[in-house]
Amino acid sequence: MSFFKGRENYSVDDKGRVAIPAKMRKSMSPEAADTFVVTRGPDEDPCIYVYPLDEWKKMEAQLAGLNQYNGRDLFFVRTLLYWADELALDKQHRVMIPKALLEFAKIDKNALIIGAMDHIEIWNPEIFDSYLNKRDESYADVAERVMGGRLL
Repeated sequence: MSFFKGRENYSVDDKGRVAIPAKMRKSMSPEAADTFVVTRGPDEDPCIYVYPLDEWKKMEAQLAGLNQYNGRDLFFVRTLLYWADELALDKQHRVMIPKALLEFAKIDKNALIIGAMDHIEIWNPEIFDSYLNKRDESYADVAERVMGGRLL
């Protein structure tokens, strides 16, 4: 299982390529085989989700368990898979992000890459900064609620 953490700032070249940080590549399991699946994040968090192939296969298993006759489930599956694309690392450890995803996430030349447990997220740095600062609750309050009063 991959577990990604940390952050790095990288540039996006004219072809839409961005490097995957070395520390995050080292966190990948061998089963991922330097292959990723990218898709979009939720509307309120305009970022790009980057799943190593083995983690994406776990996601596929979850998707297969959803009810395709339930409108909400079907909408989620269609939207997630509509945006999904499989990418391989090149020799410089970069992936070429589809233009539509870069536009969705409002990423031009600069990208913030953050670890998000089982996947990596690619953000416009300014949008992520706004995301952190627009919270009504402090980090300590959220930690108390989420972690049950103890921060490990």
